[in-house]
Order: sequence, then C-alpha cells, then structure tokens
Amino acid sequence: MLFAELVETSGRIAGTPARLEKVALIADLLRRATPDELAIVTAYLSGRLRQGRMGLGWAAFHEASGAPADENLDLFAARESPPTILEVDRAFEQLTKLTGPRSAAARTRLLGDLLRRVTPGERDFLIRLAMGELRQGALAGVMEEAIAQASSLPAESIRRAVMLTGDPSEVARVALAEGEPGLSRFHLTLFRPVQPMLASVAEDVSDALARLGEAGFEYKLDGARVQVHRSGSEVRVYSRRLNEVTAAVPELVEAVLQLNARELIVDGEVIALDSDGRPLPFQTTMRRFGRKLDVERLRAELPLCTFLFDLLRLDDRDLLDRPGRERVAALTELAPTLVVPRLVTGEAAAADAFYDQALAAGHEGLMAKSLDAPYQAGSRGYPWLKIKPAHTLDLVVIGVEWGNGRRTGWLSNVHLGARNPETGEFVMLGKTFKGMTDEMLAWQTERFQELATSRQGNVVYVRPEQVVEVAFGDVQESPQYPAGLALRFARVKRYRDDKPASEADTVETVRAIWRGQVKKARKEKP
Repeated sequence: MLFAELVETSGRIAGTPARLEKVALIADLLRRATPDELAIVTAYLSGRLRQGRMGLGWAAFHEASGAPADENLDLFAARESPPTILEVDRAFEQLTKLTGPRSAAARTRLLGDLLRRVTPGERDFLIRLAMGELRQGALAGVMEEAIAQASSLPAESIRRAVMLTGDPSEVARVALAEGEPGLSRFHLTLFRPVQPMLASVAEDVSDALARLGEAGFEYKLDGARVQVHRSGSEVRVYSRRLNEVTAAVPELVEAVLQLNARELIVDGEVIALDSDGRPLPFQTTMRRFGRKLDVERLRAELPLCTFLFDLLRLDDRDLLDRPGRERVAALTELAPTLVVPRLVTGEAAAADAFYDQALAAGHEGLMAKSLDAPYQAGSRGYPWLKIKPAHTLDLVVIGVEWGNGRRTGWLSNVHLGARNPETGEFVMLGKTFKGMTDEMLAWQTERFQELATSRQGNVVYVRPEQVVEVAFGDVQESPQYPAGLALRFARVKRYRDDKPASEADTVETVRAIWRGQVKKARKEKP
C-alpha cells in the first residue's frame, strides 16, 4: 500500500465529524492492508509512530529538508516512485538504530531522504505524526470499532483485547489475520499492565444512587494511582500511564509481599499522610515519583500509605469479568487492612453521612461503584462515579498568554479545553489566571514554551498534552466559545503530570453539569 493512500484517508477522517463515517473509512483501509501493514496503518491512524516518540522536533525536520541525499541508504525499493507504508516505517525504524559518533548527521540525511520522497501534504502528515500532533478524530473508541467492523468481530471482543494488551496495532493485526481464535490468545498477563478503569462525574450522592441503585461507596483519595503485579517474590508497580515505578515505592512492594498469595494483580492508590493521618497535597505525594530519586531519604521524609480498591487476579483466578461485589469481597479477605474505607448502601442518608466522614478526614469526596459491573478499561457507561463537593474538571491547556504587570515575563493566563471524543480535538471553555503561585508560574512558563506550536500576539498556542485540574463555580451558556458553554470563576488547582490528555474530561461531561444546573434551578424556582 502506498503511503499516499493512508494520508488521503487520514484527511477524509479529519474532514468528517460523523463517527460512523470515520469508523467506515478506517475499516476500509484496514481491509486493504496486508498483514505486514496492519500494525503500521493502525498506529499511524491512531496518531503515533510504532517506534514511539523519537525526539524529532521542528528544528530536526527543518535541517533534514536541506540535507543532501545519502546514496548509501537503501530504504526505498524505487527512489523515483512514491514510498509505500512499509518503506516509511522502515525509515523510522532505521532512525532508532542510528547511535554513536556521527549518528546525528546520519539521522538528518536519512530523514531528509524520506522527506524528498513525499508530497508537501504527506510531509506535513509525517511531521505532525512524528511530533505527536496528528489530530484526526481516530481516537481509541473509534479505532476499536473500526477494527471490529473490518474483521467482522464483536466490538466488545476488540475492546477487551486492547484493554489487555494496550496495543490496538497488535490487536488489529491478529483480528484481521486470525479472527476470534487469535483474539483468544490475549488474556490477563502478569507484568503486562492493564489499561485502568476510570470514573465519570456524579452531581451528588442522590445522583449516583439514581444511576447505580445500591452501590459501593469508597473514599476518593487524592493520591497516585497504582497497579501492582506479583508473582512469587517478584513485584512490579505501574502508574496510571502504565509506566513502571517499582523503585519509587518500596513500602508498597513490602506490603504486597506480606499478602497470602502466589500471584495477584491489584488496583489502588498510594498517598502521603501527615502525622494526624490526614492527606497531604497531591503534589507532595508526587514528589515520590520524581525523575531523580533518593528513595531511602524520601521514604523516611515522606512515607506512603497504601489503599487498595480492586483485585483483578488472585493466584489462578482472573477476576476481570466478575461483578464488582465479588472482586472487592476477595480483596477484603486477602488484604483487610489495606482496603480503602468502603460502605455498601442504597440509602441516601447513609451515603451522605459517609460522604461527610470522607470530607472530614481530608479526602476529596467519594467514589460510587456498581456492584455488578466487570472491570473495563476507560469510562464506558457509568459503573464508576466520582462525587466531590466543588466542581472540578481535568482539562487540557491549549494556549497560554504572556502576563503583564507583576506577571510580566511569565506565561500566565491559560486557555482551557475539554476533550471531544468524536473528533479528538479540544474545545475551549474559557481562560483563567487564578490560583497560580509564583512557583507554578515559573514552572508553566518553561513547560508551555517547550510545548509551543505557534504564536499570535501575546498568545502562545501549545500542543494539547498538559492536563490541569480546574475548580469553578458553575457552567454558563456562552456564544463566545465553540461548545456554547464557559466555566465561571475558574481557577487552577494543580497540574496533573500523572494523567494523559486522552483521559481529560469531555465536552459532554461539561454539558451534563450544565444540564444538572438548569434542572436544579427549575426545581428551586418558586
């Protein structure tokens, strides 16, 4: 398959807002791909290189554009013809292997050779792909549906395989080449982290009970999400981004080794508490996960407490598909002292009292969890709900303005975007400069200049990668912004380096908050 065919399909995907049409376009290209091409096609249409982020920026591409050809590089079957998908992937694979003395010049020549083989439109696609800026609306849910349609397999089977592998490219290759028997090879595997189950927002306890009926209510902790795998004496710990962080949390490893199990996979959080047992700020806990760690010193200075809330595997039993009540019962029997405080009830008064108890202890609020739902990656439906006293959203910074007055020289006013899962874009909901300390201003000035893509006047537009937690008063209608909504009295609570932009709150979540406000106002109107 020619690379041009993929780029042309990508443009058509980006040009339609219709989810079903996006799915059909991707599925058609997947059917036309050979088995060797499937993983590449899936990765590129998902907006990523198979080789991962390679540190290629605008400067590298600009330099490569003027580099002389290297006739010693045999990457293309016919230099005079447009490149195939396999040839493009081979070029990036070769780039990863160029190391050592003179490798920088060789990388520049190789990249230049690739850029000369493509049209201007294909070059733009390659640059945005390599820099992680390709936004065409082929997000995870769309891609999973497209793989299902192309392979004529149930979407649920595809979603489960992706959850277990974390790799839609491999799932696409197996689904189209081997069908359902091939997918059966994907199962819960020790030391291969599972994509985490996420929560949607509930207005309050009554809203959660209306959606779930009797539910399990748990303290909502403001700590670091962890997934722990154990086999015998070997333990590995993964972050919510599925990066291994075992070395940073020795007390968690020790706690898990005390449990009476040969094998297990558990989901939970670690959090730093003060001398009175109250939670310290999120940023304090995250000091334990810094790049340069003096683990023993930090452990003595800032010990972490472990709270577990789900059990996915115990010895020979995989529990992913078991109801929530069974998974938590097994966890409670296994680790009664480590389970997060929990109450099962269908009564609003009891749940409200538990909510007040959580807040009094210094925690964020409650999680409400279905007693019947299996463990599923992401936040499909509403099996897990978070309840907090003040409105907060995890949004993405899409732009930032240079400050004035006391903030001259600092990037200050941030532009806030909510995720549109249909298009992959981020829809602006307003701006804020409130809640920022001098330390935060200094940090974000450096951070957002690293993410800058363009400038217009005093506004710096940035790659939508940095998640920020924002508190706000309410949502109001506003013709000024694309969604027709804006946040009132927004202020920055914290930046979340533990959370990827793909897990930011959606426009629909904001609309649901607004609809809840309207409904409440109508009830209160005399």
